[in-house]
Amino acid sequence: MYEDILLPYDGSDGAAAVLHHASEIAHWADATVHVLFVADTTRDSVTVVEGRTVDALVQQGEDVVDEATATLETLGVDYTSTVLQGNPAPTIVEYADETDQDLVVMPTHGREGISGHLIGSVTEKVVRLSPVPVLAARMQPDEQLEFPYEDVLIPTDGSPGAAEAVQHGLPLASTLDATVHALSVTDDTSLLPDFGGDELDDAAATEAIDDLVAAADDYDIPEIVRHVEQGDPAERIRECIEANDVDVVVMGTTGRRGTDRILLGSVAEKTVRSAPVPVITVGKSD
Repeated sequence: MYEDILLPYDGSDGAAAVLHHASEIAHWADATVHVLFVADTTRDSVTVVEGRTVDALVQQGEDVVDEATATLETLGVDYTSTVLQGNPAPTIVEYADETDQDLVVMPTHGREGISGHLIGSVTEKVVRLSPVPVLAARMQPDEQLEFPYEDVLIPTDGSPGAAEAVQHGLPLASTLDATVHALSVTDDTSLLPDFGGDELDDAAATEAIDDLVAAADDYDIPEIVRHVEQGDPAERIRECIEANDVDVVVMGTTGRRGTDRILLGSVAEKTVRSAPVPVITVGKSD
């Protein structure tokens, strides 16, 4: 399912844990891990004097990727490494797209200081911008990085954005022989005005899950568990994770109201920030 996995890497404790998770996925998929360090030359604090500061950033990046590739070699994973200069988030997205990566794997925070480009905001920008699926892991004490995944949660609102995630999550679950949890949430927390009847009600939520189950007919899914809930979508997603021992969430980055109307767009970012398991976000394909 994955042949090329991009790992933006800064050497922090969180990044090191995600590196091991990426290596487990690569072993399973027989994939190559592409380690990328982006020397952030856009910061106001970076002063370039005859190129020496940039040289120092690049040298630091080379040291970091050498550390990562040494670990991957020990783990028996095929790898490549690259050090680039630029604005981290768009550089990561552009590199992933231009090199035909199948998955981007990154933590939601990194170390502070001059190498701390893998902060949460950068990961969230990559989630919003990337046409390539992004696996984000929130590296905190309650974070769980279990592989292979046995329970896969796919939130859906029946939108095209959710359908993209369904088409990624179902083959992943099938290949792993994992249970799929199909979750649809009617959002009763919005204070926004009605948008032409495009809100998700109980009937639409049930229909969204029916569509997911119908799509699963094309795959060998051992079990599909239906969940229709009411409330704040991000909170219900987290509750479903905890109640069902979910190992990974696969979700779209845009929903029924689109990127400017805040459904799965903001829910995806909230989930990336708060979920205690990896979240794979799937953007709209070209």
